[in-house]
Amino acid sequence: MAQRLQLLQQILGKSPNDSFALFAIAKEYEGMGDPEQALKFYLHLQQTDPGYVGLYYHLGKLYITLNRPDDALQTYRTGMEVARKAGDMHAYSELNGARLEIDEEDDF
Repeated sequence: MAQRLQLLQQILGKSPNDSFALFAIAKEYEGMGDPEQALKFYLHLQQTDPGYVGLYYHLGKLYITLNRPDDALQTYRTGMEVARKAGDMHAYSELNGARLEIDEEDDF
């Protein structure tokens, strides 16, 4: 995994706001058991490309891992709005399902 991370870091060095690289690096850190580093990259991605629909499901799940359910809930809700605007109803449905695991109110 470290070799993949190194390659992704090189890509990011050439293009600091590359959405795919930021997302992939976050996933690598998650796989390495380093949720705080993963969070750093997810949040950077959210700042630089808030329309990156795939971010929100994974960031929400990371917040659950970090025992931050309120942040997860807000992330899922934000992601649902992003997915709706993008016309990505599959992502919307996945985000809503994840949201319902921690929030039983069906207000969306």
